[in-house]
Amino acid sequence: MTLPDSAERAFDAHEAFVRDADGYELTTTRFDGRVTAEETEEWAHRYTLSVRAPMLSAAVEGEVGPDLESGWFDTFALRLEDAPGAVRESVELETLDVRREAGHAVAEFVFEWGNADRAPAVAKALGEYVEGTYMEGVVPGFDYREPVASMLSTASQGEGTGTPL
Repeated sequence: MTLPDSAERAFDAHEAFVRDADGYELTTTRFDGRVTAEETEEWAHRYTLSVRAPMLSAAVEGEVGPDLESGWFDTFALRLEDAPGAVRESVELETLDVRREAGHAVAEFVFEWGNADRAPAVAKALGEYVEGTYMEGVVPGFDYREPVASMLSTASQGEGTGTPL
């Protein structure tokens, strides 16, 4: 995929992103966040941010009942509908798709944005919102695997480098 030149310059210049095969990886979260951009027929570009986080059953040691897993996922998806409120800009999502995929909860945000220089900040805020929302939904009583275990440890120690609980 060829990125629009203005989007490529903006993401190259932003400290939270590194270039990968056909887009940019968000480096400020522990989850796999990627953003791509494409031209539209209008003056704005269309951006797609995908964030992959482990499903509850993939994040914990031991068994998770199907009702708990389903309720956890439904709550996570519902909370992500508020993600645009975490952005300093007024962002309307073209689509938000939250789905289960191979042991992951995948959130995909699609939005059009006219100012390529501000688009990385918008994508970063959305990606970090996913991580924060995930951490708010951590279910007590389980032993967590990485990366959630270290995220919980960092947050509980108040080191300021993780998502606060």
